[in-house]
Amino acid sequence: MGLLLAGILVAVGVLWTLQGLGYVDGGFTSGRTWATIGPLVAGFGVALGFVLLRPRR
Repeated sequence: MGLLLAGILVAVGVLWTLQGLGYVDGGFTSGRTWATIGPLVAGFGVALGFVLLRPRR
């Protein structure tokens, strides 16, 4: 369940980044703000994935 959430966060973050940069047409998610928020969300998803996949002791 957690890895699914991490994957969704990465996908949404990438989408928001591309929309913010103008590569993908998007309604309100275009502009500099979303080009900044997108990588933050995607990075959080990657970090969450690493935490969930690390070996347990």
